[in-house]
Amino acid sequence: MLEAMTLDAEINSRATLETAAGVATLTLNSSASRNALSVAMIEALSGRLDAIAGRDDIRVVVLQAEGPAFCAGHDLKELTAHRNDPDRGRAFFAETMRACAALMQKIVELPQPVVAAVDEMATAAGCQLVASCDLAVAGPRARFCTPGVDIGLFCSTPAVAVSRSIAPKHAMEMLLTGVPIGAEAALRIGLVNRISADGARTGALALAQLIARKSPQAIRFGKKAFHEQREKPLSEAYALASAVMVENMLAADAKEGIGAFLEKRSPTWAES
Repeated sequence: MLEAMTLDAEINSRATLETAAGVATLTLNSSASRNALSVAMIEALSGRLDAIAGRDDIRVVVLQAEGPAFCAGHDLKELTAHRNDPDRGRAFFAETMRACAALMQKIVELPQPVVAAVDEMATAAGCQLVASCDLAVAGPRARFCTPGVDIGLFCSTPAVAVSRSIAPKHAMEMLLTGVPIGAEAALRIGLVNRISADGARTGALALAQLIARKSPQAIRFGKKAFHEQREKPLSEAYALASAVMVENMLAADAKEGIGAFLEKRSPTWAES
């Protein structure tokens, strides 16, 4: 088990949550550690995502950060401290990686789309966090890297998300060289969707608000199907997507949306 924190409040303060007009803003709030994915941060983010998943009033999530970095990756000081354990840290390392992988999958499996807002550096597992989100907006100063090779530790788990987000050769260049890339390069290779001159938070919120105005039922059907079909052979992907389309067509929002289109009026979406 990961080491338990004594106070839930201390854990939750590392990832704060605010909601407005269907958009939840989830903020990494541990600037002293450059928002590293410590035990407490992983637990805080996981708890927040669990709470968001069950809320029909939240349609989109913006994931942002306070401080000088978006996320510095794993907490190397915390990991190093466990080298003095009887097993040289093996159990703690394994559980930390398991918990972090579960967090990344939780983002993918969340019913609501997640938009990363990156204004500063996203390093290693921090870059993994960005790649795991459905969309990403960068500010002009944003940078991204997977620099494990510089410290003798290949970014194997970040590679899972990064290689599913960008082309393999771009991913391998980042992983093999560890060289940071800026916002323009991240946009060019598809790691981010857009660059906001007014800052990532402003751009991400505008994108989230646009999505929040769409049918929440359609978005939930679509996000789940999108991720599931990507890992299947073509014929299986079409079979899955066709079945989802049938269920989506039978949902209230599809009936309302198609009716509104035919009647040339604005649709009124269901609450969930």
